[in-house]
Amino acid sequence: MRLIRTNHKDLPHVRSSRIALFLAAGTVATLVPALAPATASAAGNPLNQYLQQRPAWHRCDSSTPAAFQCATIKVPLDYSRPGGKKLDLAISRLRTSVPNERRGVLLLNPGGPGAGGVDLPQQLASELPKSVKNKYDLIGFDPRGIGQSSPVGCGLTDGEQNWERAYKDGTFAKDVKWARTVAEKCDARQGDKLRHITTRNTARDMDVIRAVLGEKKLSYLGYSYGTYLGAVYTQMFPRRTDRFVLDSAVDPARVWRGMIQVWAEGSEPAFTRWTEWTARRNSTYKLGETPEAVRKTFYDLVAQADRKPIDLDGTKLTGDDIRAGLRATFFSVREAAESVVELKKAAAGRTRSAAPESGTHTPVPPSFGRAVPADNGTAGFWSVVCADTRNWPRDPEQYRADAIRDKGRYPLYGDFVSNITPCAFWKRNGGEAATKVDNKVGALILQNEWDSQTPLTSGQGLHRVMKGSKMVTVAGGVGHGIYGSKSCADKTATAYLTTGRLPATDITCQAAPAAGERESADPLPLPTPPGIPGMVGGF
Repeated sequence: MRLIRTNHKDLPHVRSSRIALFLAAGTVATLVPALAPATASAAGNPLNQYLQQRPAWHRCDSSTPAAFQCATIKVPLDYSRPGGKKLDLAISRLRTSVPNERRGVLLLNPGGPGAGGVDLPQQLASELPKSVKNKYDLIGFDPRGIGQSSPVGCGLTDGEQNWERAYKDGTFAKDVKWARTVAEKCDARQGDKLRHITTRNTARDMDVIRAVLGEKKLSYLGYSYGTYLGAVYTQMFPRRTDRFVLDSAVDPARVWRGMIQVWAEGSEPAFTRWTEWTARRNSTYKLGETPEAVRKTFYDLVAQADRKPIDLDGTKLTGDDIRAGLRATFFSVREAAESVVELKKAAAGRTRSAAPESGTHTPVPPSFGRAVPADNGTAGFWSVVCADTRNWPRDPEQYRADAIRDKGRYPLYGDFVSNITPCAFWKRNGGEAATKVDNKVGALILQNEWDSQTPLTSGQGLHRVMKGSKMVTVAGGVGHGIYGSKSCADKTATAYLTTGRLPATDITCQAAPAAGERESADPLPLPTPPGIPGMVGGF
C-alpha cells in the first residue's frame, strides 16, 4: 500500500523525507458546563448559534466523486467567549450507500498536528472494509488553524521551518536565535489566535461537528496525533463517546516534549535490530559480518560525511543529515540495508544513473477557494505542541544539557529531539493546561511493535490511562498506522466498529513473517505535514 504524502517536494527544509527518498531502493473541561458543546435543545446555551448550524453540503471538487461532499461551519475562536471571533471549520463526508444499515458517523483524523483531514474520507474509502462503510458516514475535517479551517501562518522561510537541528556547542547560539525568531514571528503574525489552536479546542470543535450532524454520540478513527486528540475528547466528553479506534498511539503523559524525545528512544532498539538482521545477510549487503561491524560501517559513513559531505544523486549529505534522514528507515530492515548500501557506494565515489522514483501519489485536497500559507503545517504543529502544555523548559541551558545527555544515551537521534525548540519562547498568554487523560471510557488501541513515530511504549502509556480500553499489539509489526493496512489487527477493529464489542482481553497477534522487511515504514495513505522531524507520518 502506498504512502500518500502532502505536496512539499519543492521545499528545501524537508530534509529527511528527501534524504530517505534518495537513499531508498525503491482532564475534564475547565469551562462551566453551559459552555461545553451539548445538544442544541439546551435553552440559553451560548453555543446554540454553533450547534444549530445546517451545513450547506456541496461537491468538494470537480475532480472528486459527486458523492464526496464538503461544507464549512463556524466555531468560536475562544470557547469561553462564544460571542467573540469565529473560525471557519472545513468538513467533508462520504455517506453510507446502505441507509438502512447506518449507525451514525465515523469521524476521521490522520494525525499531525499540522495535517488536514478533509480529504481523508475519500482516501480511506478504498482501505476500510465494506461492513464499516455500510455502518457509517465517513466524516473528515481540517482541524482549526490547518488547511481550509482558518489556516495559520507565521511567514517562516524554508530554513526557519527546518527544526531537525543536531546539537553542537558551536551552533547552539544560532539554534537559540532560530527558536526565538520562529516564536516571535508566529506571535507577530497570529497574536492571540495561537493560544486557541490547541488539542482541547479541537476536541470541542469535534463535539460541535457531532451536534451539527445531529448525532447523540460520536464514533472516531484517529491515527497517531489523532489518538491523543481522541483521548482528550473521551476525557472532556465521555458521555458522547461511542466507538473509538485509536491507532498508533501518543502517550498523554509525555505530551509534548517527551513524545518528540521518544523518537530517539525508540530508534536505538530498531537500529540494533537492523544491525543484527543485516549481519546475518552479509553475503547480500556486505556491510559487516557481525552487528558490531554493521554498526561501525554506518557510523564510519556518518564520520566521513561530517568531514566532507557525501554527494548522493546531487545532494550533499552531512553526517547529521544521514542520522536524521535514516532514523525512521531503520524500522524497515530491508529498506535500511539497501539505503546504506547506496550511501556506501556514493561515499566511494560511485554514482547511480538515476534516483529511484518514490512511487507515491500526491493528492490535491479540496481547496474551498481559500489560500493556505506555505508554512501552515509547520505553524500548526508549533501552535499545538507549544500551546497544549505549560511544561516546556524556558531556560535554553536546560535544552543544551538535555541534548548533550541524550546524544550519549541515544547516539542516532538523541541530540536532535532534546535540542531547543520555539516552545522555549512561545507566549503562554494564560492558555489552558494540558488535559490529564484518566478515564474508563471504552476504546480500542492498535499498536505495531516497530512503529517509528509512536513506539510501542507510547501505545502502552495510552492504554494505562484509558482504563476502559483494550489494546491489540501487532508483534513484529512495522509501520506507523495499522487499520486498513491488511494487518492482523484489522479483524478486531472491524468487529468493534460494527458490533460495539471490545475484545474481552488485550490481544497480541503476529505480523506476517516479512513485515519487517517491507519497502515502506508507513503502509497507510496518511498525509504528512511539513516541518515534522522524520517526515514519516509525523505523529
